[in-house]
Amino acid sequence: MNTPLMPKATAVWLIENTMMTFDQIAAFCGLHPLEIQALADEEGQKIAGQSPLQARLILPEEIKKAEADPAYRMKGIQTDLPEPKTRSKGPRYTPISKRQDKPDAIAWLLKHHPELNDNTIGRLVGTTRNTIQSVRDKTHPNSASFQPRSPVELGLCTYPEFDKAVTKARKQLEKEGKWKPPVEETQEEAPAAQKDTGFDFTNFLRGTGS
Repeated sequence: MNTPLMPKATAVWLIENTMMTFDQIAAFCGLHPLEIQALADEEGQKIAGQSPLQARLILPEEIKKAEADPAYRMKGIQTDLPEPKTRSKGPRYTPISKRQDKPDAIAWLLKHHPELNDNTIGRLVGTTRNTIQSVRDKTHPNSASFQPRSPVELGLCTYPEFDKAVTKARKQLEKEGKWKPPVEETQEEAPAAQKDTGFDFTNFLRGTGS
């Protein structure tokens, strides 16, 4: 497969709009993985992304295969094929002014919503698996200065989008018998547990005051 005429612009688009690994993007664009890493670490801010879908270089199905299997390498299409339809869903473009907030949002989601998988976090924040993993294992260059904040607060996604993602993830885990509400969500049950003991705390307190 021939590499894109504008490999870096294509790489920027794949970084911002897919969950592909740096190795996959590098293989498709004919670049080194370290070049992809540099583009992801804000150097790509000055480069306008170019969609390989609109350029008739790839089919949407190939991107889906690559996102599902990190070892998969995309296969290009012949230029005389009909133009593929662009995906209607996927990570949104994030304004340059908000890109530095992504790690903070990832850190917040990993801490407060462990029920969300990497694909869901990637779509909410608009980031890659590599970035999520670097935040998780604290190998991200800015790990020491993270300030975990909600992606809704940061304007990276809307509350309905966030709520829908969390609800869907919890329902799936409930079906698998793996979901347990966080401790703070069960604390309100404590008073009922006290009543089950049969001990009258009101009379006890009155007795100690006399």
